[in-house]
Amino acid sequence: MEKNRSIINILDLSVEEINELMALADKIEAKPEDYWERCKHKKLATLFFEPSTRTRLSFETAANRLGAKVIGFTDAKASSVSKGETLKDTILMVANYADVIVMRHYIEGAAQYACEVAPVPIVNAGDGAHMHPSQCLLDLYSIYKTQGTLDNLNIYLVGDLKYGRTVHSLITAMRHFNPTFHFVAPKELSMPNEYKLYCKENGIRFQEHTAFNDKVIADADILYMTRVQKERFSDLMEYERVKNTYILKCEMLHLAKPNMKILHPLPRVNEISYDVDDNPHAYYIQQAQNGLYAREAIFSYVLGITLDDVLTDTTIIV
Repeated sequence: MEKNRSIINILDLSVEEINELMALADKIEAKPEDYWERCKHKKLATLFFEPSTRTRLSFETAANRLGAKVIGFTDAKASSVSKGETLKDTILMVANYADVIVMRHYIEGAAQYACEVAPVPIVNAGDGAHMHPSQCLLDLYSIYKTQGTLDNLNIYLVGDLKYGRTVHSLITAMRHFNPTFHFVAPKELSMPNEYKLYCKENGIRFQEHTAFNDKVIADADILYMTRVQKERFSDLMEYERVKNTYILKCEMLHLAKPNMKILHPLPRVNEISYDVDDNPHAYYIQQAQNGLYAREAIFSYVLGITLDDVLTDTTIIV
């Protein structure tokens, strides 16, 4: 594995690297105290040009748990960007102070551009409606933990499939694992053709549905709900038409397979009723917790700390 590499797109990772990150996250979850000094004297910069709760806090907590320090901003208006500073200059300046930069930006491709100009690793924390690789890795970890495998699963993606960068990332990551996808969305928010073409080119089976009921989701291993993202709509009338299209209620789960788990990248608005929270199929709160372990693994990975390094470290008591 290369030292000091960025994570911009889940496509950048091989199946071996994905599996290694899953294994490292698992070891961190099992014995977190073994990793408290792994990144001592390192600094993580978080640059969030869009709002975030879980992603930002879990990255910052992950860095703190590994012994690193955190700098950065949560609102571009509080930085020199408000004075007209370019993204290039912002990245180059922050790179003087940090070993890794985690960036969320509203423009698709911004993370790739940052990676091209930065002398330090960049971790894409979401670029517009494009990709969200760290969320994808915690989703993969959650799927693996609940299903015992990533192979041969029926995965139902529900809601905003047009703008949902988390579902776009998950489709591309699962190319290694022979999934069957079910795309459940209204016509206005259907999966973009480029991702359906990607599925066809990579031998990924998929079906499309507009109905959302107990019978449609009965064969799901993973039911991945998404929020209709108001901030992605230029036409608010269109948002109002589709915002309440699909709402998951507890009564819809009576035909669900015993192993089925409900995931959601959060935040939710009203697409999952609160009566689902106590259902044994609900896993979205634990999923968010898994983000901590996945992002500790990511932080270690981009700084060149591999699973082999951990396994051969004689200071760790197994």
